[in-house]
Amino acid sequence: MKNKYLINGNFLCRSLTGIERYAWEICRQLDALITPKDSFFLLAPRNAPALPQLKNIKIIQGKELKSFPYWDMVQFPAECAKHRLTALNFSNTAPLGRRCGVSFIHDIYAFDCPEDFTTFRDKLVRLYSLLHYRNITRNAKLIITVSEFSKERIQNAFRTDSSRIAVIGNGWDHFKNIEEDNSIFTRFPVLSEKPYYFTLGSLSRRKNLKWIASYAQTHPEELFAISGKAISGLVPQELQSLQKLENIILLGYVTDGEVKALMRMCKAFVFPSYYEGFGIPPLEALSVGTRIIVSAAASLPEIYGSTASYIDPAKTDCNLEEILKEPVQDSETVLKAYTYKESARGLYEALSLLP
Repeated sequence: MKNKYLINGNFLCRSLTGIERYAWEICRQLDALITPKDSFFLLAPRNAPALPQLKNIKIIQGKELKSFPYWDMVQFPAECAKHRLTALNFSNTAPLGRRCGVSFIHDIYAFDCPEDFTTFRDKLVRLYSLLHYRNITRNAKLIITVSEFSKERIQNAFRTDSSRIAVIGNGWDHFKNIEEDNSIFTRFPVLSEKPYYFTLGSLSRRKNLKWIASYAQTHPEELFAISGKAISGLVPQELQSLQKLENIILLGYVTDGEVKALMRMCKAFVFPSYYEGFGIPPLEALSVGTRIIVSAAASLPEIYGSTASYIDPAKTDCNLEEILKEPVQDSETVLKAYTYKESARGLYEALSLLP
């Protein structure tokens, strides 16, 4: 491999959501794939609460991360220059200009859905995201994204040549190492007494819990369990709708083990998100043998194909019971196609081809 890489360890100080999970798992799998002759380093903030256990990727301890923008634009590129290493960025952000290096853009949600950013803080977040989208598409040696959908959106939105974008998907294999925790059914005994649909909450409006509220209101006989402390991020009227409905159980924060138990025992995992660069949770549900009902939008049909049942994210004039009667393909092909081991191999090969 011609280039020597410094991995941006900003993800070590973030909550473990989709992008951060991807970074953690790819680092672990890449570490198992490379040899000591390959030059990969990870710049870890001094205040990172935990570090991955790595053998071949060498960890460099950086300064304390107090501000993500300052880290990405000043501290991290300074270390790249100091050690003469090319930046490798997993988190939709990168050093500005020639220090940009190799960078992931998982999706361009902030560009495609401006109407979702309503508060002053949200608008600042959107502007910051747009800054990085433009910087990466102009300056990165290689842009990596997670689906053909995202690749096409990046190409069209920023007039980026397709040869500069590699598609390397997500995975589910981390879920194998999570032990199910059935204590969730002791905390919420109704979930043991009655069949339920399960979905994950989120701060982001794109997760579309509004769909669940609307459907549950017209189907009082059906029970829905929603996990995630991020329900407070919904606009007030949506939150009020969820709280008022007796057939919706708001679980609050649940652990990975509890999520796995909930997924295995539910009638189906429902994922009505209207914008996803990939969408990991349905993959996790498939891995434990659960039926998935997902939105027919963005990347989801590309990723899940005939293994999923589909709903319109803008309409609830359907019947989930009837939808589940429709046949779907076995999930084996999808589960084989999307693993972090395969993703790490794809990343290594893509990096090996760079001049």
